[in-house]
Amino acid sequence: MAKFGDHLKKRLEELHKAGQDVPKIMAEVAEGATIEAVRVATEETPPNGGAAIAGTNMRSGQLAQHWAADSTTTPTRSGNKVQTTLANNMQYASYVNDGHRVDKHFVPGLIANGSLLERDPKGKGGLMVGVKTTYVKGRYMKQKAVSRYKRVVSIELDKRVREAFK
Repeated sequence: MAKFGDHLKKRLEELHKAGQDVPKIMAEVAEGATIEAVRVATEETPPNGGAAIAGTNMRSGQLAQHWAADSTTTPTRSGNKVQTTLANNMQYASYVNDGHRVDKHFVPGLIANGSLLERDPKGKGGLMVGVKTTYVKGRYMKQKAVSRYKRVVSIELDKRVREAFK
């Protein structure tokens, strides 16, 4: 199986031979692919899958919102290089993406309300966490987004080559 970089290079060479404006095409394709990657990352970031936002003062959706806020979908050009950025600058993004250990510790203000965990803004009460769950699996939303980016770039460049040789 050919690597992504080899496929990309081959398609760009074909477009260059066809007399196409390769830097312009690279910028257009990168922008579209990055927009799609941001959409996928946002979709894969919790809370997702139609999960109700439950538990008072617990879920905000900020992590998902930061994909669009922190990413740069408009390409910047530097010579023959076109760059976009998929980013999430929330402090805990890597923990949700990659997974993390949970050490047993006390969380002030965390209370159980039936099957829901809730945070008391006044900080009253508290619970020990990390007692039953010692590891939280990662969601790998960044890897899913990068995979979609590569797929979109490949499909779009293949389409541009076909159009150039019609």
